[in-house]
Amino acid sequence: MVIAIDGPAGAGKSTIAKLLAKKLSFTYIDTGAMYRALTLKAIERGIKTRNTKALVAMAQDTLLDLAYTKDGSLRVLLDGRDVSADIRSPGVTRFVSDIAKIKDIRKIMLSLQRRLGREKDSVLDGRDIGTVVFPDADKKFFLDARFSERVKRRYKELKALGMPGVTLKNISVDLRNRDTIDSTRKCAPLRRAADAIYIDTTKMTISEVVRALAGALRRSARSPIWTRR
Repeated sequence: MVIAIDGPAGAGKSTIAKLLAKKLSFTYIDTGAMYRALTLKAIERGIKTRNTKALVAMAQDTLLDLAYTKDGSLRVLLDGRDVSADIRSPGVTRFVSDIAKIKDIRKIMLSLQRRLGREKDSVLDGRDIGTVVFPDADKKFFLDARFSERVKRRYKELKALGMPGVTLKNISVDLRNRDTIDSTRKCAPLRRAADAIYIDTTKMTISEVVRALAGALRRSARSPIWTRR
């Protein structure tokens, strides 16, 4: 079974997807982390975002994997190296949408994401999960929130990670830029799938959002998971 969660940056997709997967005993697949890992590698190699040919060649020669520790936390492995913390840096955030909009890179990621999603019951989050990666997902959700709230959430997240030089102004600029790139790119733009359930999380707690998604799944006639519990 595949559950797709889409939405803009800072809407709470990753946090909610991770908790929902845990609640259902599903595998959580952070597709955004995959693009972040590629972006980190490009930065480390000094490859500019406009050098599409070099970026695609790099992606073809990159090994990406998601692993879980004994305590259930997700680890992002880039060519065998744990980059879970490094990919959350402001530098990576600034350029990840530029990398993610490249058509040939999305093709490479699409194949990997579909393979991972079909291996086990999974919850995936991203920008185009319900529209492109898994248009036939068993259940789709689109999480959103007011822009100001998304900025505050991203600020708290980065401060909690101990990222230096983080300001609300910088995050606001970065998020605005990502929103523009993600929603206007020619290849797999951010948009709500016609059959996705829309949830505005602005005034909701994390627990309330998880309960809302779980409730929708419980009421879904297509969902067999509740008959197994």
